[in-house]
Amino acid sequence: MLTSPSRRADRPGTGPAAPATALHGHDLLLRYGGTPVVHGVSLTLERGRATAPVGPNGSGKSTLLRALARLHRVEGGRVALGAADGAAERDAALLSSRRFAREVTLFSQSRPAPQGLTVREVVAFGRHPYRRGFGGTTPEDRAAVDHAMDVTGVREMAGRQVGELSGGEMQRVWLAACLAQDTGVVLLDEPTNHLDLRYQFETLDLIRALVDDHGIAVGVVLHDLDHASRVADSLVLMRAGRVHAAGAPAEVLTAENIAEVYDIRVEVTADPRTGRIRIDPLGRRSS
Repeated sequence: MLTSPSRRADRPGTGPAAPATALHGHDLLLRYGGTPVVHGVSLTLERGRATAPVGPNGSGKSTLLRALARLHRVEGGRVALGAADGAAERDAALLSSRRFAREVTLFSQSRPAPQGLTVREVVAFGRHPYRRGFGGTTPEDRAAVDHAMDVTGVREMAGRQVGELSGGEMQRVWLAACLAQDTGVVLLDEPTNHLDLRYQFETLDLIRALVDDHGIAVGVVLHDLDHASRVADSLVLMRAGRVHAAGAPAEVLTAENIAEVYDIRVEVTADPRTGRIRIDPLGRRSS
């Protein structure tokens, strides 16, 4: 079972002097080969808030997230860490890989399942920014790994070989590795893929715990608009590499916006009890 992370006094960004903005992409131009796929998009991730880029396949949302994680080349614009007013911003491109990895972590869709390693050993990969040369693990490393396994519900399989795990179990192990990295910014690319219904919703609850209990800045790409509206404080709806709409879920997920971006007619309603948005596609025979 996934559980809420316990409060850490030394977690980055949770102190009173933490800047309002954790990670900012300024006017980003991104290409695949010679083809532009993201056109001058700006995106701010603030501490204590979850922001979800959403949109159809090919809209550029995952490419944008990878650029924020320094895993996709930025052709124009820049990625910065620091305060909202720009006074304390640091250009992410000028930070060492180790320094950047202590502040930003990415949960990616494309991680392979390494062979010959146990679950604990894979989760311990998250501690790589803190390692010094060939030094062994420290008590702090071991505590961070144990905590991450507890949070994601994989502690009981710590000694199992990862080659024996299902896709959903492996997804949770990689998520634990990201949490063991213990950063102030967490980027997640489709974290609910391959998970059954229970773990989908527990993963969404875990994301909210990172935001609400620890002030983490979260950027999360999700295909499911209902999931996005449930977990995110703000949405960035993308279409063909540009921002079509941005703001609170209720402002962005309108029937008009969804029809324009996804080319599908929908009905958007709010649950009278919870206020959550519900999106129902209208078939061709709907009146």
